[in-house]
Amino acid sequence: MESCNCIEPQWPPDDLLMKYQYISDFFIALAYFSIPLELIYFVKKSAVFPYRWVLVQFGAFIVLCGATHLINLWTFTVHSRTVASVMTTAKVLTAAVSCITALMLVHIIPDLLSVKTRELFLKNKAAELDREMGLIRTQEETGRHVRMLTHEIRSTLDRHTILKTTLVELGRTLALEECALWMPTRTGLELQLSYTLRQQNPVGYTVPIHHPVINQVFSSNRAVKISPNCPVARLRPAGKYMPGEVVAVRVPLLHLSNFHINDWPELSTKRYALMVLMLPSDSARQWHVHELELVEVVADQVAVALSHAAILEESMRARDLLMEQNVALDLARREAETAIRARNDFLAVMNHEMRTPMHAIIALSSLLQETELTPEQRLMVETILKSSNLLATLINDVLDLSRLEDGSLQLDLGTFNLYAVFREVLNLIKPIASVKKLHVSLNLAPDLPEYAIGDEKRLMQTILNIVGNAVKFSKEGSISITAFVAKLDTLRDSKAPEFLPVLSDNHFYLRVQVKDSGSGINPLDIPKLFTKFAQNQSTGTRNSGGSGLGLAICKRFVNLMEGHIWIESEGLGKGCTAILIVKLGMAERVNESKLPYMPKMPTNHGQTAFPGLKVLVMDENGVSRMVTKGLLLHLGCDVTMVGSSDECLRLVSHEHKVVFMDICVPGIDSYGITIRIHEKFTKRHERPLLVALTGNTDKVKKENCMRAGMDGLILKPVSLDKMRSVLTDLLEHRVFFEAI
Repeated sequence: MESCNCIEPQWPPDDLLMKYQYISDFFIALAYFSIPLELIYFVKKSAVFPYRWVLVQFGAFIVLCGATHLINLWTFTVHSRTVASVMTTAKVLTAAVSCITALMLVHIIPDLLSVKTRELFLKNKAAELDREMGLIRTQEETGRHVRMLTHEIRSTLDRHTILKTTLVELGRTLALEECALWMPTRTGLELQLSYTLRQQNPVGYTVPIHHPVINQVFSSNRAVKISPNCPVARLRPAGKYMPGEVVAVRVPLLHLSNFHINDWPELSTKRYALMVLMLPSDSARQWHVHELELVEVVADQVAVALSHAAILEESMRARDLLMEQNVALDLARREAETAIRARNDFLAVMNHEMRTPMHAIIALSSLLQETELTPEQRLMVETILKSSNLLATLINDVLDLSRLEDGSLQLDLGTFNLYAVFREVLNLIKPIASVKKLHVSLNLAPDLPEYAIGDEKRLMQTILNIVGNAVKFSKEGSISITAFVAKLDTLRDSKAPEFLPVLSDNHFYLRVQVKDSGSGINPLDIPKLFTKFAQNQSTGTRNSGGSGLGLAICKRFVNLMEGHIWIESEGLGKGCTAILIVKLGMAERVNESKLPYMPKMPTNHGQTAFPGLKVLVMDENGVSRMVTKGLLLHLGCDVTMVGSSDECLRLVSHEHKVVFMDICVPGIDSYGITIRIHEKFTKRHERPLLVALTGNTDKVKKENCMRAGMDGLILKPVSLDKMRSVLTDLLEHRVFFEAI
């Protein structure tokens, strides 16, 4: 009973509910009051939150709600009106703050949504930047691989090394299972397996070039994924595995010259090779975009490297060919120079060796002509002299032609009397023409300058040769020589369009016409007349003598003088006209004394002699020495003969007026002797005149003689009249250099 009294009586249900409401209001109020404290802490710690006043407003709303619940605790019991008033006020304030907060949230929500939108946008941008950075890193990696591959490919210009290096480096960079290169065959109808990475397939395997897959790859400049079962992709032995992805790319073959691999073409344009690349089998790996770009770039680099290699091979082959040609040309040049030197040496030796006996023949014949002879003997001697002179002329012609052909002959330009040249030619030709009873006339135009600048010797030689031919081929009638200044309308020859004369104030063109009434020439034979060693075979000119060199040499002389020469004839028996035009310089009228001294052609001086003239002759050849002595003795000279330079230096004295020395004697330094004689005789009037005897017509000899201090130079052979003329001119002018 006592225990039952201890048990408190149960609350009525309404009271229990009231108690639960009481406790709940208390905890609600406690919670409401704690939330503002947390908001205050949050606002204090957050320096970037943009809506602090909203939080303050929301905090006030919560505080009022809490206050309402707290005041509601006193309403569970009997309460006063004051409590009811306070409760009413709290609820009114709570309602007002609640409405205001709701209205503010309506305004705040769009801003919060925009913030969320910006946040999402920034996240998307960040993701895009991450992708771009990844792409940049991929491109940098691809670029690094491309540079590395390009460096390896460009490190050589050997095409085989380029292609093999490409496969190896691509296989290592992309971790390929196989990589192969197919090249077009010579016919261009097939692709041939030329290089492989693993070398599991024999090189030389071919597939048709018109296969659809191959056409697809060739029609695109990008890397194309192809089926592993394609003929060009069957590079691995059959097995139970899942083949990896395969791509193929074309390689432009810009130039395939000399690319000889089995049946490669020598030259290919607009063709392609095929590069096939395989990923490892039984792997889930796929081709990435940057890997395909890498393959495309490498294919282009290989094409460029192959073109460079081809160009290098072309240039090297061209260089080798050029070197071979240069070697051949150099060899030919050396052989030509050797031949020219040998020819010149031969001509020089033959010139000297032939002129020496000719000197003896002509000199002795001229001496013999001065003796008492029967008419028959005199005819024989004259025949010997004419034949000897003809042979000497032939020797001169051969030497002149040789120097003309090798370009060593140059004109000796100087001022000369043009009228005197024609008079000299007339004086030389008249005796021969008178024998054949030919009348020779000379007509010089009034406007023809008396003096001109040119090569007097070559001009006289040319005119004399033409006039001599006219005399030789004429049996009767007359020969006329006409000379005048050519006008522009008379300069041109329709048969020689290459002759283009140009008039100027400092030059004029001399036109010489030699017309004869001789045997004439067949017009068909005229072009052959200026060919060396060619003779006219017309009936009227057979057995006329001559070597066939005269007109050939004349033509070359005229060409040197920037002129032209030709012959006109209407046919056999109608005579012919030889016409030559040469370019000469205008010269002011000068006194004869101011002209450079040129020796005159030998003339007959009658009995001109030089009694008591002391002459020293140095010649190694005994026959030549005796012949020269005979000429001088016949002219009344006191002659001393020596055969060596030492003897010459020992015997020469101031009593000797002239010293003749042969300068072509081997082993004797004639120029040194000349210098030593100059040293021996310090006074010029005491020194004898030093004259060189030579059979060499080289112009260098003349220059060397003048440089050494010689006073004259004459060419062998020397006749009696020529020796008389030389001594006369030498003693008169104290200088005599025969033109060479």
